[in-house]
Amino acid sequence: MSKRHSIRRGALSRGLSLSLAGARAGGAFALDGALRRLRGERDGDAERLQQEADRFAHKLGQLKGSYVKIGQVFALLGEHFLPPALTQALHQLDSQTEPLPWSSMAPLVERALGSSANRLALEPRAVAAASLAQVHRGHHPDSGAPLAVKLQYPDVAAVIDDDFDVVVRMLRLSRWIPASREFDSWLGAMRKQLHAEIDYRREFSMAQCLRAAFDERDAASHAQNLPVPVHIPRYYPEFCGDGVLTMDWVEGHQVDSAVVKALPQTLRNDLGRSMLILFFREVFDLGLMQVDPNFGNFLIDDQGKSLSLLDFGSVLELEPTLQNALADAIITGHTGDDEALQDALIRLGCLRGDSSDYARETFRAFIRHLLEPLRHPDDLPRHYLSADGQYCWGRSELLSRAGRQAAGSMTSRHFNLPSGDFALIARKLTGVFTFIAVLEAEFNAWDIVAPYIERRKASHSVTQGARP
Repeated sequence: MSKRHSIRRGALSRGLSLSLAGARAGGAFALDGALRRLRGERDGDAERLQQEADRFAHKLGQLKGSYVKIGQVFALLGEHFLPPALTQALHQLDSQTEPLPWSSMAPLVERALGSSANRLALEPRAVAAASLAQVHRGHHPDSGAPLAVKLQYPDVAAVIDDDFDVVVRMLRLSRWIPASREFDSWLGAMRKQLHAEIDYRREFSMAQCLRAAFDERDAASHAQNLPVPVHIPRYYPEFCGDGVLTMDWVEGHQVDSAVVKALPQTLRNDLGRSMLILFFREVFDLGLMQVDPNFGNFLIDDQGKSLSLLDFGSVLELEPTLQNALADAIITGHTGDDEALQDALIRLGCLRGDSSDYARETFRAFIRHLLEPLRHPDDLPRHYLSADGQYCWGRSELLSRAGRQAAGSMTSRHFNLPSGDFALIARKLTGVFTFIAVLEAEFNAWDIVAPYIERRKASHSVTQGARP
Protein backbone atom coordinates (compact mmCIF):
# COMPACT_ATOMS: atom_id res chain seq x y z
CA MET A 1 0.00 0.00 0.00
CA SER A 2 1.37 3.43 -0.94
CA LYS A 3 2.12 6.11 1.65
CA ARG A 4 -0.68 8.33 0.29
CA HIS A 5 -3.15 5.45 0.60
CA SER A 6 -2.09 4.82 4.19
CA ILE A 7 -2.64 8.48 4.97
CA ARG A 8 -6.10 8.46 3.47
CA ARG A 9 -6.98 5.21 5.25
CA GLY A 10 -5.84 6.74 8.54
CA ALA A 11 -8.01 9.80 7.94
CA LEU A 12 -11.05 7.61 7.27
CA SER A 13 -10.58 5.57 10.43
CA ARG A 14 -10.14 8.70 12.49
CA GLY A 15 -13.19 10.16 10.77
CA LEU A 16 -15.31 7.17 11.72
CA SER A 17 -14.25 7.58 15.34
CA LEU A 18 -15.25 11.23 15.28
CA SER A 19 -18.55 10.55 13.56
CA LEU A 20 -19.51 8.09 16.29
CA ALA A 21 -18.59 10.64 18.93
CA GLY A 22 -20.63 13.24 17.08
CA ALA A 23 -23.69 11.01 16.82
CA ARG A 24 -23.58 10.35 20.55
CA ALA A 25 -23.20 14.02 21.44
CA GLY A 26 -25.75 15.10 18.84
CA GLY A 27 -28.28 12.71 20.28
CA ALA A 28 -27.66 14.14 23.73
CA PHE A 29 -28.27 17.67 22.52
CA ALA A 30 -31.41 16.70 20.60
CA LEU A 31 -32.78 14.79 23.59
CA ASP A 32 -32.02 17.70 25.86
CA GLY A 33 -33.87 20.09 23.56
CA ALA A 34 -36.95 17.84 23.49
CA LEU A 35 -37.01 17.49 27.27
CA ARG A 36 -36.63 21.21 27.73
CA ARG A 37 -39.60 21.87 25.46
CA LEU A 38 -41.74 19.36 27.38
CA ARG A 39 -40.76 20.85 30.73
CA GLY A 40 -40.96 24.44 29.54
CA GLU A 41 -37.39 25.01 30.67
CA ARG A 42 -34.81 27.24 29.03
CA ASP A 43 -31.42 26.12 30.33
CA GLY A 44 -31.65 22.33 30.33
CA ASP A 45 -29.08 20.07 31.92
CA ALA A 46 -26.01 22.25 31.46
CA GLU A 47 -23.76 19.82 33.30
CA ARG A 48 -24.66 16.90 31.03
CA LEU A 49 -24.26 19.00 27.91
CA GLN A 50 -20.83 20.09 29.08
CA GLN A 51 -19.84 16.47 29.70
CA GLU A 52 -20.78 15.54 26.11
CA ALA A 53 -18.91 18.53 24.71
CA ASP A 54 -15.86 17.69 26.83
CA ARG A 55 -16.00 14.11 25.57
CA PHE A 56 -15.94 15.28 21.96
CA ALA A 57 -13.06 17.71 22.57
CA HIS A 58 -11.19 14.92 24.36
CA LYS A 59 -11.63 12.74 21.28
CA LEU A 60 -10.07 15.45 19.12
CA GLY A 61 -7.21 15.70 21.59
CA GLN A 62 -6.60 11.96 21.39
CA LEU A 63 -6.43 12.07 17.60
CA LYS A 64 -3.86 14.92 17.85
CA GLY A 65 -2.26 16.54 14.81
CA SER A 66 -4.45 18.53 12.46
CA TYR A 67 -7.60 17.58 14.39
CA VAL A 68 -6.36 19.56 17.39
CA LYS A 69 -5.62 22.57 15.21
CA ILE A 70 -9.03 22.34 13.53
CA GLY A 71 -10.69 22.19 16.95
CA GLN A 72 -8.76 25.28 18.02
CA VAL A 73 -9.86 27.19 14.92
CA PHE A 74 -13.50 26.30 15.67
CA ALA A 75 -12.98 27.43 19.27
CA LEU A 76 -11.47 30.69 18.05
CA LEU A 77 -14.44 31.51 15.83
CA GLY A 78 -17.18 29.34 17.26
CA GLU A 79 -18.64 31.81 19.73
CA HIS A 80 -20.94 33.07 16.98
CA PHE A 81 -22.58 29.75 16.11
CA LEU A 82 -21.51 26.83 18.34
CA PRO A 83 -23.24 25.93 21.62
CA PRO A 84 -21.35 27.58 24.51
CA ALA A 85 -20.63 24.19 26.08
CA LEU A 86 -18.80 23.01 22.95
CA THR A 87 -16.89 26.28 22.52
CA GLN A 88 -15.75 26.08 26.12
CA ALA A 89 -14.61 22.48 25.66
CA LEU A 90 -12.68 23.24 22.47
CA HIS A 91 -10.88 26.13 24.17
CA GLN A 92 -9.31 23.53 26.48
CA LEU A 93 -7.54 21.74 23.61
CA ASP A 94 -3.80 21.80 24.21
CA SER A 95 -1.70 22.11 21.07
CA GLN A 96 1.40 20.95 22.95
CA THR A 97 2.13 17.32 22.13
CA GLU A 98 4.90 14.76 22.07
CA PRO A 99 7.36 15.49 19.24
CA LEU A 100 8.07 13.01 16.50
CA PRO A 101 11.46 11.30 16.72
CA TRP A 102 14.32 12.84 14.79
CA SER A 103 14.41 9.80 12.51
CA SER A 104 10.99 10.87 11.18
CA MET A 105 11.93 14.54 10.73
CA ALA A 106 15.48 14.30 9.39
CA PRO A 107 14.45 13.17 5.86
CA LEU A 108 12.13 16.19 5.61
CA VAL A 109 15.00 18.59 6.41
CA GLU A 110 17.31 16.86 3.96
CA ARG A 111 14.76 17.01 1.12
CA ALA A 112 13.99 20.69 1.77
CA LEU A 113 17.52 22.01 2.34
CA GLY A 114 19.82 19.51 0.66
CA SER A 115 23.47 19.92 1.65
CA SER A 116 22.62 23.06 3.67
CA ALA A 117 20.85 20.92 6.26
CA ASN A 118 24.12 19.76 7.86
CA ARG A 119 25.38 23.34 8.21
CA LEU A 120 22.65 24.15 10.74
CA ALA A 121 23.97 21.70 13.35
CA LEU A 122 20.41 20.88 14.34
CA GLU A 123 19.85 19.38 17.76
CA PRO A 124 17.90 16.10 17.30
CA ARG A 125 15.74 16.68 20.36
CA ALA A 126 12.83 19.07 19.73
CA VAL A 127 12.48 22.00 22.13
CA ALA A 128 8.73 22.39 21.45
CA ALA A 129 6.01 20.48 19.64
CA ALA A 130 2.52 21.61 18.66
CA SER A 131 -0.35 20.32 16.54
CA LEU A 132 1.17 21.01 13.12
CA ALA A 133 4.92 21.39 13.66
CA GLN A 134 7.79 21.06 16.08
CA VAL A 135 10.81 23.29 16.72
CA HIS A 136 14.47 22.33 16.94
CA ARG A 137 17.38 24.49 17.98
CA GLY A 138 20.06 25.04 15.37
CA HIS A 139 23.11 27.26 15.05
CA HIS A 140 24.16 29.67 12.33
CA PRO A 141 27.14 28.19 10.49
CA ASP A 142 29.02 31.53 10.45
CA SER A 143 28.20 33.25 13.73
CA GLY A 144 27.20 30.27 15.84
CA ALA A 145 24.12 32.23 16.96
CA PRO A 146 21.17 30.05 18.03
CA LEU A 147 18.38 29.58 15.50
CA ALA A 148 14.83 28.28 15.77
CA VAL A 149 14.04 25.76 13.04
CA LYS A 150 10.34 25.05 12.61
CA LEU A 151 9.58 21.70 10.96
CA GLN A 152 6.10 20.88 9.69
CA TYR A 153 4.99 17.33 10.33
CA PRO A 154 5.20 15.09 7.25
CA ASP A 155 1.99 14.78 5.24
CA VAL A 156 0.02 17.45 7.16
CA ALA A 157 -0.84 19.22 3.90
CA ALA A 158 -2.10 15.93 2.42
CA VAL A 159 -4.64 15.22 5.17
CA ILE A 160 -5.75 18.60 6.47
CA ASP A 161 -8.65 19.00 4.01
CA ASP A 162 -9.91 15.49 4.68
CA ASP A 163 -9.66 16.02 8.42
CA PHE A 164 -11.46 19.35 8.21
CA ASP A 165 -14.28 17.77 6.20
CA VAL A 166 -14.60 14.99 8.79
CA VAL A 167 -15.02 17.49 11.63
CA VAL A 168 -17.57 19.50 9.63
CA ARG A 169 -19.56 16.34 8.84
CA MET A 170 -19.54 15.40 12.50
CA LEU A 171 -20.70 18.83 13.61
CA ARG A 172 -23.51 18.78 11.07
CA LEU A 173 -24.50 15.26 12.03
CA SER A 174 -24.80 16.39 15.62
CA ARG A 175 -26.65 19.56 14.50
CA TRP A 176 -24.10 21.77 16.23
CA ILE A 177 -23.63 23.87 13.09
CA PRO A 178 -26.24 24.91 10.51
CA ALA A 179 -26.37 23.76 6.91
CA SER A 180 -26.71 27.07 5.08
CA ARG A 181 -25.06 29.06 2.34
CA GLU A 182 -24.30 31.83 4.84
CA PHE A 183 -22.43 29.44 7.07
CA ASP A 184 -20.55 27.90 4.16
CA SER A 185 -18.64 31.19 3.83
CA TRP A 186 -17.50 30.74 7.44
CA LEU A 187 -16.24 27.25 6.69
CA GLY A 188 -14.39 28.65 3.68
CA ALA A 189 -12.71 31.26 5.87
CA MET A 190 -11.70 28.58 8.38
CA ARG A 191 -10.28 26.31 5.69
CA LYS A 192 -8.36 29.24 4.23
CA GLN A 193 -6.94 30.05 7.67
CA LEU A 194 -5.77 26.46 8.14
CA HIS A 195 -4.06 26.40 4.75
CA ALA A 196 -2.36 29.73 5.51
CA GLU A 197 -0.84 28.23 8.65
CA ILE A 198 0.81 25.38 6.74
CA ASP A 199 1.97 27.55 3.82
CA TYR A 200 5.53 28.28 4.91
CA ARG A 201 6.36 30.30 1.81
CA ARG A 202 3.52 32.66 2.66
CA GLU A 203 4.58 32.81 6.32
CA PHE A 204 8.10 33.76 5.26
CA SER A 205 6.71 36.50 3.02
CA MET A 206 4.43 37.89 5.76
CA ALA A 207 7.32 37.95 8.24
CA GLN A 208 9.47 39.86 5.75
CA CYS A 209 6.71 42.45 5.18
CA LEU A 210 6.17 43.02 8.89
CA ARG A 211 9.88 43.09 9.65
CA ALA A 212 10.34 45.85 7.08
CA ALA A 213 7.37 47.76 8.50
CA PHE A 214 8.65 47.65 12.07
CA ASP A 215 12.36 47.93 11.44
CA GLU A 216 13.62 50.36 14.07
CA ARG A 217 15.49 52.28 11.42
CA ASP A 218 12.15 53.19 9.86
CA ALA A 219 10.51 54.28 13.12
CA ALA A 220 10.87 57.95 12.25
CA SER A 221 8.63 57.45 9.23
CA HIS A 222 5.69 56.53 11.46
CA ALA A 223 3.33 59.12 12.87
CA GLN A 224 3.82 57.58 16.34
CA ASN A 225 6.86 55.90 17.86
CA LEU A 226 6.30 52.74 19.83
CA PRO A 227 7.11 53.10 23.55
CA VAL A 228 8.46 49.52 23.40
CA PRO A 229 10.10 48.47 20.11
CA VAL A 230 8.45 45.63 18.21
CA HIS A 231 10.89 42.93 17.19
CA ILE A 232 10.28 40.64 14.21
CA PRO A 233 12.69 37.69 14.09
CA ARG A 234 14.98 37.55 11.09
CA TYR A 235 14.30 34.64 8.74
CA TYR A 236 17.09 32.96 6.77
CA PRO A 237 15.95 32.13 3.22
CA GLU A 238 18.97 29.89 2.57
CA PHE A 239 17.72 27.64 5.37
CA CYS A 240 14.01 27.72 4.48
CA GLY A 241 12.15 25.34 2.21
CA ASP A 242 9.08 23.14 1.93
CA GLY A 243 8.06 22.38 5.50
CA VAL A 244 11.10 24.14 7.00
CA LEU A 245 11.43 27.68 8.39
CA THR A 246 14.60 28.97 10.06
CA MET A 247 14.64 32.18 12.08
CA ASP A 248 16.38 33.91 14.96
CA TRP A 249 16.06 32.27 18.32
CA VAL A 250 13.97 34.57 20.56
CA GLU A 251 14.07 34.47 24.34
CA GLY A 252 11.26 36.04 26.33
CA HIS A 253 8.27 35.68 28.61
CA GLN A 254 4.54 35.53 27.98
CA VAL A 255 2.43 38.42 29.20
CA ASP A 256 0.88 36.35 32.00
CA SER A 257 4.23 35.25 33.42
CA ALA A 258 5.45 36.16 36.91
CA VAL A 259 8.41 38.03 35.37
CA VAL A 260 6.14 40.37 33.41
CA LYS A 261 3.73 40.85 36.30
CA ALA A 262 6.67 42.02 38.45
CA LEU A 263 7.70 44.75 35.98
CA PRO A 264 7.23 48.37 37.13
CA GLN A 265 3.88 49.96 36.30
CA THR A 266 5.44 52.38 33.83
CA LEU A 267 6.95 49.55 31.78
CA ARG A 268 3.68 47.62 31.76
CA ASN A 269 1.92 50.79 30.61
CA ASP A 270 4.42 51.15 27.76
CA LEU A 271 3.92 47.52 26.73
CA GLY A 272 0.15 48.01 26.67
CA ARG A 273 0.41 51.18 24.63
CA SER A 274 2.72 49.46 22.15
CA MET A 275 0.27 46.58 21.71
CA LEU A 276 -2.59 49.00 21.00
CA ILE A 277 -0.50 51.11 18.60
CA LEU A 278 0.46 47.91 16.80
CA PHE A 279 -3.23 47.10 16.29
CA PHE A 280 -3.93 50.55 14.81
CA ARG A 281 -0.97 50.31 12.45
CA GLU A 282 -2.11 46.90 11.28
CA VAL A 283 -5.61 48.22 10.51
CA PHE A 284 -4.88 51.68 9.14
CA ASP A 285 -1.38 51.46 7.69
CA LEU A 286 -0.29 47.92 6.87
CA GLY A 287 -3.48 46.09 5.89
CA LEU A 288 -1.85 43.05 7.53
CA MET A 289 -3.05 41.68 10.85
CA GLN A 290 -1.71 38.87 13.02
CA VAL A 291 -5.06 37.42 14.10
CA ASP A 292 -4.06 34.64 16.51
CA PRO A 293 -4.41 36.11 20.04
CA ASN A 294 -2.48 33.25 21.70
CA PHE A 295 -0.20 34.75 24.37
CA GLY A 296 2.60 32.46 23.13
CA ASN A 297 2.83 34.56 19.95
CA PHE A 298 4.09 37.58 21.91
CA LEU A 299 7.29 37.44 23.98
CA ILE A 300 8.55 40.16 26.32
CA ASP A 301 12.21 40.41 27.31
CA ASP A 302 13.45 40.37 30.91
CA GLN A 303 13.51 44.16 31.19
CA GLY A 304 10.14 44.71 29.52
CA LYS A 305 11.78 46.82 26.82
CA SER A 306 11.21 44.65 23.75
CA LEU A 307 8.08 42.97 22.37
CA SER A 308 8.72 40.12 19.94
CA LEU A 309 6.06 38.88 17.53
CA LEU A 310 6.00 35.23 16.46
CA ASP A 311 3.97 32.99 14.13
CA PHE A 312 3.18 34.76 10.87
CA GLY A 313 1.15 31.94 9.38
CA SER A 314 -1.88 33.51 11.04
CA VAL A 315 -1.47 36.90 9.35
CA LEU A 316 -4.67 38.06 7.65
CA GLU A 317 -4.36 40.21 4.54
CA LEU A 318 -7.08 42.85 4.74
CA GLU A 319 -8.67 43.45 1.38
CA PRO A 320 -9.12 47.23 0.74
CA THR A 321 -12.92 47.01 1.08
CA LEU A 322 -12.65 45.17 4.39
CA GLN A 323 -9.84 47.42 5.63
CA ASN A 324 -11.81 50.59 4.88
CA ALA A 325 -15.00 49.25 6.47
CA LEU A 326 -13.10 48.23 9.60
CA ALA A 327 -11.34 51.60 9.86
CA ASP A 328 -14.65 53.42 9.40
CA ALA A 329 -16.34 51.26 12.07
CA ILE A 330 -13.62 52.09 14.60
CA ILE A 331 -13.60 55.80 13.85
CA THR A 332 -17.36 56.33 13.58
CA GLY A 333 -18.01 54.13 16.61
CA HIS A 334 -15.65 56.39 18.50
CA THR A 335 -17.00 59.71 17.22
CA GLY A 336 -20.67 58.76 17.66
CA ASP A 337 -21.66 59.09 14.00
CA ASP A 338 -24.43 56.46 14.12
CA GLU A 339 -25.39 56.65 10.45
CA ALA A 340 -21.79 56.20 9.27
CA LEU A 341 -21.23 53.42 11.83
CA GLN A 342 -24.31 51.59 10.57
CA ASP A 343 -23.02 51.85 7.01
CA ALA A 344 -19.63 50.45 8.08
CA LEU A 345 -21.28 47.53 9.88
CA ILE A 346 -23.28 46.69 6.77
CA ARG A 347 -20.08 46.70 4.71
CA LEU A 348 -18.46 44.44 7.29
CA GLY A 349 -21.37 42.01 6.92
CA CYS A 350 -22.59 42.44 10.51
CA LEU A 351 -25.91 44.03 9.50
CA ARG A 352 -28.15 43.78 6.47
CA GLY A 353 -29.54 46.76 4.66
CA ASP A 354 -33.01 45.77 5.90
CA SER A 355 -31.98 44.92 9.49
CA SER A 356 -34.47 45.97 12.15
CA ASP A 357 -34.05 49.12 14.23
CA TYR A 358 -33.43 46.83 17.21
CA ALA A 359 -30.53 45.10 15.48
CA ARG A 360 -29.01 48.37 14.31
CA GLU A 361 -29.13 50.02 17.73
CA THR A 362 -27.94 46.91 19.59
CA PHE A 363 -24.90 46.50 17.36
CA ARG A 364 -24.10 50.22 17.42
CA ALA A 365 -24.31 50.23 21.22
CA PHE A 366 -22.06 47.18 21.43
CA ILE A 367 -19.38 48.80 19.26
CA ARG A 368 -19.54 52.06 21.22
CA HIS A 369 -19.21 50.14 24.47
CA LEU A 370 -16.27 48.08 23.20
CA LEU A 371 -14.40 51.24 22.20
CA GLU A 372 -14.77 52.77 25.67
CA PRO A 373 -10.99 52.95 26.38
CA LEU A 374 -10.43 55.10 23.28
CA ARG A 375 -12.61 57.97 24.48
CA HIS A 376 -11.33 61.44 25.30
CA PRO A 377 -10.15 61.54 28.96
CA ASP A 378 -13.09 63.81 29.84
CA ASP A 379 -15.53 61.12 28.66
CA LEU A 380 -14.01 58.09 30.40
CA PRO A 381 -16.00 56.47 33.25
CA ARG A 382 -14.58 57.98 36.42
CA HIS A 383 -14.85 54.75 38.44
CA TYR A 384 -12.37 53.01 36.10
CA LEU A 385 -9.67 55.68 36.39
CA SER A 386 -6.57 55.72 38.57
CA ALA A 387 -5.82 58.50 41.04
CA ASP A 388 -4.01 60.42 38.29
CA GLY A 389 -6.85 59.98 35.76
CA GLN A 390 -5.50 57.02 33.73
CA TYR A 391 -7.83 54.29 32.43
CA CYS A 392 -7.28 51.05 34.39
CA TRP A 393 -7.56 48.34 31.74
CA GLY A 394 -7.58 45.41 34.15
CA ARG A 395 -9.96 46.87 36.71
CA SER A 396 -12.43 48.00 34.02
CA GLU A 397 -13.38 44.38 33.11
CA LEU A 398 -14.36 45.85 29.74
CA LEU A 399 -14.65 42.58 27.84
CA SER A 400 -16.79 40.96 30.53
CA ARG A 401 -19.14 43.94 30.52
CA ALA A 402 -19.30 44.02 26.73
CA GLY A 403 -19.96 40.28 26.66
CA ARG A 404 -22.82 40.56 29.12
CA GLN A 405 -24.31 43.40 27.12
CA ALA A 406 -24.22 41.38 23.91
CA ALA A 407 -25.25 38.05 25.46
CA GLY A 408 -28.16 36.58 23.57
CA SER A 409 -28.56 39.57 21.27
CA MET A 410 -26.22 38.41 18.54
CA THR A 411 -28.03 35.08 18.25
CA SER A 412 -31.31 36.82 17.58
CA ARG A 413 -32.98 36.43 14.21
CA HIS A 414 -32.35 40.16 13.75
CA PHE A 415 -28.64 39.62 13.14
CA ASN A 416 -26.56 38.33 10.28
CA LEU A 417 -23.87 35.78 10.92
CA PRO A 418 -20.79 38.03 10.57
CA SER A 419 -18.19 37.12 7.99
CA GLY A 420 -15.33 34.81 8.92
CA ASP A 421 -12.80 37.58 8.35
CA PHE A 422 -14.71 39.90 10.69
CA ALA A 423 -14.72 37.20 13.36
CA LEU A 424 -10.95 36.87 13.07
CA ILE A 425 -10.60 40.63 13.47
CA ALA A 426 -12.94 40.63 16.46
CA ARG A 427 -10.84 37.92 18.10
CA LYS A 428 -7.72 39.98 17.41
CA LEU A 429 -9.19 43.05 19.11
CA THR A 430 -10.33 40.90 22.03
CA GLY A 431 -6.81 39.49 22.25
CA VAL A 432 -5.25 42.97 22.25
CA PHE A 433 -7.56 44.22 25.00
CA THR A 434 -7.00 41.03 27.04
CA PHE A 435 -3.22 41.40 26.67
CA ILE A 436 -3.40 44.97 28.00
CA ALA A 437 -5.77 43.99 30.81
CA VAL A 438 -3.48 41.13 31.93
CA LEU A 439 -0.66 43.68 32.11
CA GLU A 440 -2.95 45.70 34.40
CA ALA A 441 -1.80 48.68 32.35
CA GLU A 442 -3.02 52.17 33.18
CA PHE A 443 -3.12 54.66 30.33
CA ASN A 444 -5.52 56.73 28.25
CA ALA A 445 -5.66 55.85 24.56
CA TRP A 446 -7.04 59.12 23.21
CA ASP A 447 -3.65 60.31 21.94
CA ILE A 448 -3.27 57.02 20.04
CA VAL A 449 -6.61 57.16 18.23
CA ALA A 450 -6.88 60.95 17.71
CA PRO A 451 -4.37 61.17 14.80
CA TYR A 452 -6.22 58.40 12.98
CA ILE A 453 -9.53 60.23 13.43
CA GLU A 454 -8.07 63.39 11.95
CA ARG A 455 -6.41 61.50 9.12
CA ARG A 456 -9.65 59.68 8.31
CA LYS A 457 -11.61 62.93 8.31
CA ALA A 458 -9.07 64.54 5.99
CA SER A 459 -9.15 61.54 3.67
CA HIS A 460 -12.94 61.59 3.46
CA SER A 461 -12.94 65.35 2.85
CA VAL A 462 -10.54 64.95 -0.06
CA THR A 463 -12.60 62.09 -1.50
CA GLN A 464 -15.83 64.04 -1.26
CA GLY A 465 -14.22 67.17 -2.68
CA ALA A 466 -13.00 65.22 -5.70
CA ARG A 467 -16.48 64.04 -6.66
CA PRO A 468 -17.90 65.77 -9.76
